[in-house]
Amino acid sequence: MTVDPTGDGTRDRGTRDDGIQGERHGTAPVPLSVLDLVTVGAGRTATDALRTSVEIAKLAEGRGYHRYWVAEHHSMPGVASSSPAVILAHLAAHTGRIRLGSGGVMLPNHAPLVIAEQFGTLEAMAPGRVDLGLGRAPGTDGATAAALRRAERLNEGADDFPQQLAELTRFLDDDFPDGHPYGRIHAVPGPVQATSPGGVQSTHRPPIWLLGSSGFSARLAGVLGLPFAFAHHFSAQNTIPALDLYRESFKPSAVLDAPYALIGVSALATDDEKEARRQVRAAALNMVRLRTGRPGLVPTPEEAEAYEFSPMEREFMTTWNSNVIHGGVDEVRTGLDDLAKRTGADELMITGNAHSGDVRLRSYELIADAYGLPTA
Repeated sequence: MTVDPTGDGTRDRGTRDDGIQGERHGTAPVPLSVLDLVTVGAGRTATDALRTSVEIAKLAEGRGYHRYWVAEHHSMPGVASSSPAVILAHLAAHTGRIRLGSGGVMLPNHAPLVIAEQFGTLEAMAPGRVDLGLGRAPGTDGATAAALRRAERLNEGADDFPQQLAELTRFLDDDFPDGHPYGRIHAVPGPVQATSPGGVQSTHRPPIWLLGSSGFSARLAGVLGLPFAFAHHFSAQNTIPALDLYRESFKPSAVLDAPYALIGVSALATDDEKEARRQVRAAALNMVRLRTGRPGLVPTPEEAEAYEFSPMEREFMTTWNSNVIHGGVDEVRTGLDDLAKRTGADELMITGNAHSGDVRLRSYELIADAYGLPTA
């Protein structure tokens, strides 16, 4: 059966093993995964950033990380992930086992049919290992969102998220009811190919995850019985309330019998604790500039050390970095263990933000070593 977000009953399609629930390896408290923002450092190009993404994805696959997601952002010079589906296709060509997905696609920015087609294509490229994570935020500023959506109202689209989700699900399952205006429209690749003369279609379809940084998507994911991903890395104060709301709202579905929640975690491990502090300071400066309308490339640690933070900026940096688990490998492992225990998260999705791609790559390797994750 498949979940029915339109509320008119479920439709039997058989059970699916969508790879939602990850496998814990080594001594890790829960399954570990990777969130990649495809950050671009000063003096580097988007090509450099994408090459780093490939290297991290290959390392993650070899070391037993469960999934690798990329996020949708726009009009940010320091983030080269404006087109998740394109990046995921590239990563699919360089990996063979790890789950790949969006963390997430900002659905109000797109027509649901377009997303169904993109992720149907990805599923055909990497059968059985594609996740479709969806958010309702713009992933950018209001003006850019309006340009993306061709809308006069800057917030147009977000309020219609449940309806957009229902439409997208119908396209993925190819099951609009008789008489629906879209009943003769099919997302291809997709289930319609199995009903065509001589057609054969994979039984897999990308599982839908709902992403959020507040209670809206938490409740919706619970009511629909979908897996939920919370953005702890930039909304830590809301993590436990949102997870509690998700679990309290959860209704068993054909997708899940019980709640399954992962949280995005900002964590950076280095061989030298001082280097971790330098890299995290640079990442914080990047966030200061973004939040004050001055987005740019991720500054070097040297630039961040020389930068004179105003009192307000310093306060922001202190607050921001208090939610970044960073330091030597023992310190990071303890921080991740404590966070998993405190939140009860079923999976930790680690994002390591730093100016240097080599530092990011090394961080995921050190974390894998700390927990005795398998080696390729």
